[in-house]
Parts: sequence; C-alpha cells; structure tokens
Amino acid sequence: QLQLVESGGGLVQPGGSLRLSCAASRFTLDYYAVGWFRQAPGKEREGVSCISSSGGSTNYADSVKGRFTISRDNAKNTVYLQMNSLKPEDTGIYYCAASTYSYCVNARHYDYWGQGTQVTVSS
Repeated sequence: QLQLVESGGGLVQPGGSLRLSCAASRFTLDYYAVGWFRQAPGKEREGVSCISSSGGSTNYADSVKGRFTISRDNAKNTVYLQMNSLKPEDTGIYYCAASTYSYCVNARHYDYWGQGTQVTVSS
C-alpha cells in the first residue's frame, strides 16, 4: 500500500521554526504534485502549500507567504515544508498529500494522504 509519512512536528515558541518532512514509501513521488494541508481544532482543513512534480511551481496560502517554503528532493523521495516565524494561529495537524496530477490542484484531487504531524505554537 502506498504510504506517506509526515515528521518534524512539535512544540515551538512563537517566532520559532520547524521543518516538516513528507516521506513516501512503496511508490516514487517524482511524478506527483504534493501538497501540505493543516487542520486546527474546530476548523476545516485548509491548504497551506503545494509543489509540482518537477518542483518548478509552488503555491502558498496568503497566511503563510513569506514565512513557509516548500521544497522537494526526489532523490530522497521526500517533500519538505520549512516553517519560519511561526505564529500561534499556525497550530494544527499538518498533513501531506500526493496527487497523480503533476501540478498543484484542488484538495479533492489528492489521492494519497499521510496521517499527520502535530504542530503547536505556544509560549
């Protein structure tokens, strides 16, 4: 079964940084667009960022632009989300997902999802 596994979450103070990783197993991420999503308690899931299969195109939610950077290392079969200047409102469970489309698409077109990693931003 195709799997995505997120890691790198944790507790960080406001203004701090975390780097999330999304590693694929049993399939190659090379041909998939990958997105990061998050869900805060009591809120709907929202898209945070995505990256095309080649890495040549990226998108970001307005709330994270200038603070988060998505990247991928296809040799390591991994996609990263570098999160800087974290704010309490960034708290939530972060999920990565892979789409058979090669470019960033709407959330409903993502076929494979990880189980999530918790990010908590608090002093």
